[in-house]
Amino acid sequence: CRSVVRSYNDETAILCARHPSRFKFCASLPLPDVDASLHEAVYALDTLHTDGIKLATNSRGLYLGDAALDPLMQVLDDRHAVVIIHPHRPVPLNDSLVQTTPLAIYEYPAETTRAVLNMIARNVPARYPHIKFVVPHAGSFLPLALPRLKSLYPIVRQAGLMNDIDWEANLRNFYYDLAGGVTPDVLRALLSITSPAHLLYGSDYPYVKAEGVKKSTSSLHRLLAACGVDEQMLASNAHRLFNKEEDFNRGEEAGDALSLVADVDAQAPDTAMLIRISEIEVYPEYLQEYLDFALHVGEASVREESGVIAIYPMVQQRDSCQIRILEIYANQEAYKHHITTQHFQTYKQGTLHMVKSLDLVDMHPMNAADMPNIFKKMR
Repeated sequence: CRSVVRSYNDETAILCARHPSRFKFCASLPLPDVDASLHEAVYALDTLHTDGIKLATNSRGLYLGDAALDPLMQVLDDRHAVVIIHPHRPVPLNDSLVQTTPLAIYEYPAETTRAVLNMIARNVPARYPHIKFVVPHAGSFLPLALPRLKSLYPIVRQAGLMNDIDWEANLRNFYYDLAGGVTPDVLRALLSITSPAHLLYGSDYPYVKAEGVKKSTSSLHRLLAACGVDEQMLASNAHRLFNKEEDFNRGEEAGDALSLVADVDAQAPDTAMLIRISEIEVYPEYLQEYLDFALHVGEASVREESGVIAIYPMVQQRDSCQIRILEIYANQEAYKHHITTQHFQTYKQGTLHMVKSLDLVDMHPMNAADMPNIFKKMR
């Protein structure tokens, strides 16, 4: 296993060196042999200068989050590594069950969720804050599992079944690829636990064949536009994640099927105002803390960003846990800038564990021409 992994890493490094504008790669490790994996990780990152490390959810039953992997996590943290997670066959597994429903249908998303929750429960991302983890398949079942974990956490913690969890620190460095048949409901659920700045493109190629990649990419164009996500962010997010400083090459060399920088067939031009209502439900125990966050980010955004016209939090009179935030941006560029600011990222990551549900509803003004008159009168 050690020999095969070393050969693969060496040959892939040569391929990337020959075509530096086409490929990056994440090295494999010979897990569950932790000692050998430590040596291979150091070799891959320090000598081959690999762009990251690929880790399976489990290696022969050794799951991410296991204390035996802490020395490896320290090596990766010291080098500020990017780690791409991908599901393996769960251990143990009922073979007769997966003959009816193949692994890719349920077990792979469940396996990813299981491994990530195990890491969170042991505060692995919090303890190794310089590692950035890429979670596959639109977060798998995390948008469903995290609210459940948060709601049950006080009970199981009081019973001594779980230790303290640093929610903000654990969720801060997760990124999510969009492979695996993403729908509008799936994307909106994913955006309830993260921000567009942490979304990445994913194809599942070659398991999804080339024609399937082209078809799903076309669908993704429309999906992102419908959910108010600028698809060009996916490319810039990936380049920022891998610390690539040069300008993104939009040409044919990037490959039409894998490129997500085509023009969006948007319903409104980039110069039009972006108007959105964020419909948020927070857990009662976090209500006041969340309101403090929302008021601060709204005030800071309007004060410091010329393109933010309004961020106006409101509380329903009949249910104080139902928050509505009216957001108005001068244009798409103003919104893209807003979600990269420090005050927004502090708000987003600091409130993830407080939010029970989130729906981003983009609005079209019935009389857009009158909008400037409204704001002139307000001033």
